[in-house]
Amino acid sequence: MSQRRKALVGKAGEWLLRTLRRRLVGRPDEVIEATGRRWGRILQRVGRRTEVADRNLAMVFPEWSAEDRARVIREVYEHFGTVSADFLAYAERPLPELESKITVVGRENLEAALAEGRGVLLATGHLGHWERMAAWLSRSGYPLNVVIRSADTGGVDRIINDLRRASGTTIIPRGEATRPILDALKANQIVGILSDQNDSSAFVPFFGHPAGTNLGLGVIHERTRAPILPAVCWRTGVGQYEIHFFTPLMVTPEGEKGVATMQAVHAWLEEQIRTRPAQWLWIHDRWRAARRKGLL
Repeated sequence: MSQRRKALVGKAGEWLLRTLRRRLVGRPDEVIEATGRRWGRILQRVGRRTEVADRNLAMVFPEWSAEDRARVIREVYEHFGTVSADFLAYAERPLPELESKITVVGRENLEAALAEGRGVLLATGHLGHWERMAAWLSRSGYPLNVVIRSADTGGVDRIINDLRRASGTTIIPRGEATRPILDALKANQIVGILSDQNDSSAFVPFFGHPAGTNLGLGVIHERTRAPILPAVCWRTGVGQYEIHFFTPLMVTPEGEKGVATMQAVHAWLEEQIRTRPAQWLWIHDRWRAARRKGLL
């Protein structure tokens, strides 16, 4: 994409987010979610990711029919639109309002991990409503840092990251993350990392197929022994969410640094995605690097 076109797309995206936010803040959950679903259906029609999602689903679930895949893809777009609308509407709302619509399961696992005093590596992915979980953690007084990959659309990035910071979350840009992550862990803080993004650093099995994977989380865990706490926030109904903090992953490092840890993270992600496939971002080209390398 040319710089001029990228700038135009960025300005259009910024205008859209500001407009949607003005229309959503303070509205009932039913209105917020209906708007989000419509937004998701429009995105499916105008976007170019349906083929990516169909290819991903056919590879992971070869037993599914074309109709099954089409249904889940529609639900994926609607879910993404729903949680995006919820993020815009709720990012700056107070903790009591957030907590009234969130059930937390396994909070004792979070507390126990922090009690070790080595910080916590919070492992999750683009599933459920990761932004709701981050907002709840920060507003509940947990020191949260999140590693973010820029969307390369300046105005959009600013709006989204300002809303994240409004809840108290600290943003760590992915390209310069190592030192801030180590400093945060040393201060016994939480570092959230989305562990399901395409990368070309290494290739680790994901749903039985090699997937380009950033090993950073695994390498840092093996270096610091900070516990890896898997967590997910599921949408369970209109305006209702359930955050699950699981027991920390126990990994015996072997072979290339970080690989065994990321295999364990991938295994946990797979298990969760299979329970609610429509709440994972199948439109992300997760296996792109592997295809380009001829591994698929």
